Amino acid sequence: MVELEGIGLHTGQRATVRIHPESGPVRFRVGGVEFRPLASQVVDTARCTVLGANGVRLMTVEHLLAALFIRGIWEGVLLEVTGPEIPILDGSAQEWLEALEAFPSPDAAAWSLPAPLRLEEGRSSLLAQPAEAFSLLVTIAFPHPKIGYQAVECPPTPLAELAPARTFGFLSELEALRSQGLIQGASLQNALVFSDTEPLTPLRMLREPAMHKALDFLGDLYLAGVPYRGRFVVHRGSHRLHVELARRLQPTWAELSASFQI
Repeated sequence: MVELEGIGLHTGQRATVRIHPESGPVRFRVGGVEFRPLASQVVDTARCTVLGANGVRLMTVEHLLAALFIRGIWEGVLLEVTGPEIPILDGSAQEWLEALEAFPSPDAAAWSLPAPLRLEEGRSSLLAQPAEAFSLLVTIAFPHPKIGYQAVECPPTPLAELAPARTFGFLSELEALRSQGLIQGASLQNALVFSDTEPLTPLRMLREPAMHKALDFLGDLYLAGVPYRGRFVVHRGSHRLHVELARRLQPTWAELSASFQI
């Protein structure tokens, strides 16, 4: 068992995650309620991805799920959570990735995309195309002098190199978001914050914002419930758009049960 503790980015409340080896598909246990991280369980996508089941809500699951995606862990793990939100830790997925090193990554057969799928919402778009292997291209565009247009492609960038990229935001949005009950736990220790002209702390890597957006996509795609091979192209992605893709790709419960022999 591995345990990590910290505060939630949005609630500011302390939470603990205990990662247990346990047979069957990956699932959460919150307040005695167990549920799988699936797109059909998503109840909100405002600034984070929120799962819900039987009256229980769990916020900001995307970084932990991205680490599971990168490690290729789809079964054999139970995630016991105390608190309403997954801890933000340092704002990235690196600590989750390191915690999961203690757990095996059994080979999981990747599913094929049945046909090309394109989703659009405003200036955001997402294209998923059948391919022999998984690949990802993420592009972003922000009218900020230190961000602008950025792109990251995997491969050649290994998925594990996305893990240290931190969630990011803008100082100009701080008060408005907090007035909505969001980012109550945000700080310079767990987020990359940009003033009007520059980041308030040093970047960890070139294109860190784009790298983090790619990380978010992996976490949301994990909600499809099974690994897919295909070419994924995301421009100005959002949790809402990512989750809609995962929802369309999520197999039926009978298919999921057959995949994990449950």
